[in-house]
Amino acid sequence: MAPTALLSVSDKQGVVALAHTLHHTHGFRLLSSGGTAAVLAAAGLPVTRVAEHTGSPEILGGRVKTLHPRIHGGILARRDDAAHQADLEAQGIPPIDVVVVNLYPFRETVADPAVSWETAVETIDIGGPAMVRAAAKNHAAVTVLTSPAQYEPFLAALAAGALDDALRQRLALEAFRHTAAYDAAISAWLESRLEAAAPPRPLAIELPLQQTLRYGENPHQQASWFSAPAAGWGAARQLQGKELSMNNLLDLEAALATVREFGYTDLAQGTAAETPAAVVVKHTNPCGVAVATDGAMALRRALDADRTSAFGGIVALNTPVDQAAAELLTGLFLECVVAPGYSSEAREQLGAKANLRLLELDAAAIARAPRHQWRSVLGGLLQQDLDDQPVDEAEWQVVTGRAPTAAELDDLRFAWRLVRHVRSNAIVVASDGASLGIGAGQMNRVGSARLALEAAAEAARGAVLASDGFFPFDDTVRLAARHGITAVIQPGGSLRDGDSIRACEELGLAMVTTGRRHFLH
Repeated sequence: MAPTALLSVSDKQGVVALAHTLHHTHGFRLLSSGGTAAVLAAAGLPVTRVAEHTGSPEILGGRVKTLHPRIHGGILARRDDAAHQADLEAQGIPPIDVVVVNLYPFRETVADPAVSWETAVETIDIGGPAMVRAAAKNHAAVTVLTSPAQYEPFLAALAAGALDDALRQRLALEAFRHTAAYDAAISAWLESRLEAAAPPRPLAIELPLQQTLRYGENPHQQASWFSAPAAGWGAARQLQGKELSMNNLLDLEAALATVREFGYTDLAQGTAAETPAAVVVKHTNPCGVAVATDGAMALRRALDADRTSAFGGIVALNTPVDQAAAELLTGLFLECVVAPGYSSEAREQLGAKANLRLLELDAAAIARAPRHQWRSVLGGLLQQDLDDQPVDEAEWQVVTGRAPTAAELDDLRFAWRLVRHVRSNAIVVASDGASLGIGAGQMNRVGSARLALEAAAEAARGAVLASDGFFPFDDTVRLAARHGITAVIQPGGSLRDGDSIRACEELGLAMVTTGRRHFLH
């Protein structure tokens, strides 16, 4: 009896060539259903349709095609079990030796935020996963292929007589990973639609390998990047430059989160960013941030904020990069740039810096990314909501006798949006829509303030200061006043808030409390 291959694929890339070799070179009988059968028949290949094989027509609009004993009996029967073979013979069921199945494109369907519940549910594959799991379970006798990337290695092994247990075991592993990822995508989508009503559940994360990285944070550490292909960084287009590293990705994440405080241009929808902004990041901390009337001017101001730290940095813009911005980017050594798009003139100019990594990330890919973040701890994961809720000024209180001037209030708004993206303890000094000094990651708040104020130098006079956490003592306010700061914004909530407020009154500073802390660890 000729061996049988069952082919039923959503992604039809390479399936005709695979079927042609199986039939004409290796004598396989081809069994198929639906659209795959039509494609094979159109290519002139002799194909038996599943309905002919089972004697049962497809029913329920195609929901039931392969769920039949003549299919699953042929896949699951053990070749070394006499009782199994007797059952096949009694029922006239031929064994199935190769199963080629990939699943309905559920993830691609629900990537559209406007997808209806009915459309998404109808895209959930039932028969496909059943065949994949059956073939993977019986891998001692059945080869299961779930990706076009497996076809060529499989055919090479078949031709060489090397289709051994080890290969079938590896393919079975990939098959179970395939169905596990598929089920995880379904449950994740359902959870996103029913999150308010869903009970707490075990966390299951299934993400495909995006890239094996050269190393982790340091050369002696191995690292890999796993990402949803249609969301977040997995959907970014790298236009040029070297491969991304782990440190690049961490810095890009920090830069993008910061620049999105000021909106993000959606080229597909034709909507502009709230305010053109640019961010320069080093070691996940912003070292220069600015807004302006256009992207190039914002970039110039962000670079000018700290040109020493900008060397070797990561840049994010929330507007497309034009030629003027490209000229600024070619003027110093940078690792990466991310933006919603690039003009042809900018691409040509930046092409001269072949190692510079240019990434294009559209607003839709950002919107499709999960609304949570995860951190690893020994033996587990922590999950939290993103700290990206819009600023609610209704919660703000002026706690000093002097209220901020209109110009100071604008600067306080800018500094407060920035400070939540700086590692705690975080202090930002800013004026006129640009950072002047940033103090990050110090073990005491006054230490971060000292760094930020010293970086701002004389420019601190007339500027404002933002703190991600409350002031436990009045030392930061007094230090700020000595450097010429005129207004301060902080969460409030310390038992000794009164000390800092009285210092502001004494020294003529305005103070605003926001009622919300923004620690970042």
